[in-house]
Amino acid sequence: MKKGNKYGTHRVIEPKGVLPQPANKIDNNMDEIYDNEILIDVQTLNIDSASFTDISNRANHDEAKIKEIMLDIVAKQGKHRNPWTGSGGMLLGTVEKIGDALIGKTDLKVGDKIATLVSLSLTPLRIDKIKEIRADVDQVDIDGKAILFESGIYAKIPKDMPEKLALSALDVAGAPAQTAKLCKPGDTVLIIGAGGKSGMLCCYEAKKRVGVTGKVIGMCHSEKSTKRMQDLGFCDVVFSGNANDPVAMSEKIAELTDGKMADITINNVNVPDTEMTSVLCTKNDGIVYFFSMATSFTKAALGAEGVGSDVTMIIGNGYTKGHAEITLQELRESEKLRKVFTELYA
Repeated sequence: MKKGNKYGTHRVIEPKGVLPQPANKIDNNMDEIYDNEILIDVQTLNIDSASFTDISNRANHDEAKIKEIMLDIVAKQGKHRNPWTGSGGMLLGTVEKIGDALIGKTDLKVGDKIATLVSLSLTPLRIDKIKEIRADVDQVDIDGKAILFESGIYAKIPKDMPEKLALSALDVAGAPAQTAKLCKPGDTVLIIGAGGKSGMLCCYEAKKRVGVTGKVIGMCHSEKSTKRMQDLGFCDVVFSGNANDPVAMSEKIAELTDGKMADITINNVNVPDTEMTSVLCTKNDGIVYFFSMATSFTKAALGAEGVGSDVTMIIGNGYTKGHAEITLQELRESEKLRKVFTELYA
């Protein structure tokens, strides 16, 4: 086997010298793997919400057109990086082959079912056939192959829950795990996009961390998701709002917090132009965590500057230590959360 680079730069076709994620094209030839790669037989792609929403809108929600766009992305880049959002997703598959250099260095074995916890925007991918699109959960079943680099992280699919349930939660594992790190007793936490997949997990984790002296406020997009969050009971207050209307939303949060605003705001939405709602709803020395892949760094940074806000802004790193374990444990701890996730995503 040929020797590979830890970070996968041996797969980069152009431009040379960059890592696989920002590369315009990578090698997705699966006939021969490098000595530090893991070959995966792919079952399901879990496209990130911002990316799938964007692709679906461009396709006018036509499945044939969605397939065409996805196949074209992979044909041109060797990976599934949405050229408009820059984001990818993750996958579910079975370990087919392990490179010689990794034998004895990984706990994986051929036949293990895993979810990759690195973005599809850097993962060499070959799609042979798109079998089914489940637009309501952003999942696409395929026949295909993928490569996990030596530096790539993954989670073995647990035995105590269905594969699709675990996949749906692991797709957004970074959000609740970062929430667990950021929130402390007594904090007022605003979750924007509370009724979505990552939002529900964040609300559960935030409430657990802030305790009885803290407050969790859930901002939802629709009446349906608002009702769902009210029934779940993870938030102290839930309301429907337009995250694209920063002034109105900041006035609402001022009303709910007696003008103190949120200590921490976590943005989970899948649409653009919600940066300033996050900033204005947060107190001057508070924290905004942008988990949304629809976030514009330019809009967030210059917008905060423009209103004289000294918030600390954190980019939503999809990885934090223990994120898979924290997220799956939430589904084990909360029967209500698991039931909703099973109904919606599994």
